[in-house]
Amino acid sequence: MDLLLDPSHWAVLAVIGIIAGFIDAIVGGGGLLSIPALLTVGIPPHLALGTNKLAACFGSLTSSVTFYKQQLFNPKLWKACFFATLIGSVTGCILVFLIDPAWLDKILPLLIIGIAIYTLFSPKAMGDKNVNLPIERSSARKQITQGFILGNYDGFAGPGIGAFWTVSSVSIHKLPLLHSCGLARVMTSVSNVTALLIFASMGQVQWMLGLWMGVCMMAGSYIGARSAIRFGIPFIKPIFIVMVLSIAIHLTWSAWG
Repeated sequence: MDLLLDPSHWAVLAVIGIIAGFIDAIVGGGGLLSIPALLTVGIPPHLALGTNKLAACFGSLTSSVTFYKQQLFNPKLWKACFFATLIGSVTGCILVFLIDPAWLDKILPLLIIGIAIYTLFSPKAMGDKNVNLPIERSSARKQITQGFILGNYDGFAGPGIGAFWTVSSVSIHKLPLLHSCGLARVMTSVSNVTALLIFASMGQVQWMLGLWMGVCMMAGSYIGARSAIRFGIPFIKPIFIVMVLSIAIHLTWSAWG
């Protein structure tokens, strides 16, 4: 596909990329900004999804490295989760071409609203009380179940995947919030890279535009991850709530409006 975008479009996509990367590094959900932006400038839907996966890889990998360097993610503890997420992402991408996703469009907003309400009214939902507890190895069964389901969802649809990873990791593995964010970013990197390879093999990636937005997302992700680590729960929790509610409103409007 030949790109015939105005310079103003490139500038707007750069700004949105930075903001999306910033939000994605903290709580996830940056795709709700980047994907509509790509569609708005005239990129076809499947190509927009594939191009967004390329850009998202830059952001998620950057924030993953940042969390890892700050010792907020230990790869040795999450091997089962890694492979389950990879396999789940592959199956999710395949399901895109086999199953009508219309039913998911109806159920997903309700699920996200439930997560938002639970997080808002549960003082333990964001891991506030776990911040000083040692990080222990979670059972392989829990890791495989979580990784496969969320990897599958990210390959199949994807909206809000970072938020799903964060809140489910607090609940399932009893992780502190920052460690949950670190796990979320690493595992979304796994599913992003996997999905990118599949979309690319089908010719559904606009490389120049994806690289442009990817560099911008990388900058936003670096700032976002460093901000989350520096300012902690008081900084993350309000952004998490706002982003989850925004995801719910966006998906509800798309599915039921």
